[in-house]
Amino acid sequence: MLKTEKRNPKTKNIDKISTSEMVRIMNEENYNAVKAVENQTENIALAIDKISKALENGGRLIYVGAGTSGRLGVLDASECPPTFGVSYDMVMGLIAGGEKALTRATENFEDNSDAAVSDLKNINLNKNDVVVGISAAGGAAYVIGAIEYGKKLGCTTIGITSNEKTKLDIISDISIVTDTGEEVITGSTRLKAGTAQKLVLNMLSTCAMIKRGYVYENLMINLKPSNKKLKERMVRIVSEIKNISEEEAKTLLEKADWNIRKAVS
Repeated sequence: MLKTEKRNPKTKNIDKISTSEMVRIMNEENYNAVKAVENQTENIALAIDKISKALENGGRLIYVGAGTSGRLGVLDASECPPTFGVSYDMVMGLIAGGEKALTRATENFEDNSDAAVSDLKNINLNKNDVVVGISAAGGAAYVIGAIEYGKKLGCTTIGITSNEKTKLDIISDISIVTDTGEEVITGSTRLKAGTAQKLVLNMLSTCAMIKRGYVYENLMINLKPSNKKLKERMVRIVSEIKNISEEEAKTLLEKADWNIRKAVS
């Protein structure tokens, strides 16, 4: 039996304890997600280097998942353009069942490997891309189908799962196994397993973007002025880099058409 499907002995009586005790136990279990990621830092670093190289060569980072895993992939992909100023094509998220699966559970779609191939063909997957399959259980057919198709084309493939020796673990070029153990609620991998996945995705995209030069020191120098909050952040960034007042920074940005790189050059 998969670890993520086993019963957690610490929570067998969770329906009979106080609310504060529930919270305490859940938080204790959340630490396992962080520890699981810590144990995979070398594999994560290897994956980041592959992703960075692919982006340098004009490739894309493609996340593929079902259910919670798919939603987390789409979430990470959708946040890259506003954070790093990159195109929406550079990092993409595919979820079994399509956009409707983002807000409604469509678990049956994860069993369709052909759908994954079709979705990847629709975005013209090519050998320069990196395919990241995300599946806590490590066997979702939609994810496996995507990894197999990516390998067929010569893509670098990365698997993120919470169970070792699963098909995703075995067939991926780089396997990141975040062993989070038994869930607080048996089989509910939106909990610890999902938390670990989110942590890994944060690292993959953020570190790859840092390596590609979209971050200066720890500042987002590729921001786009899409709202008031971001404009204010851009002013603070220019003020920090140039060691000038915010009023002066705003003037520089206005003259540079709200381009931080131009404003500080």
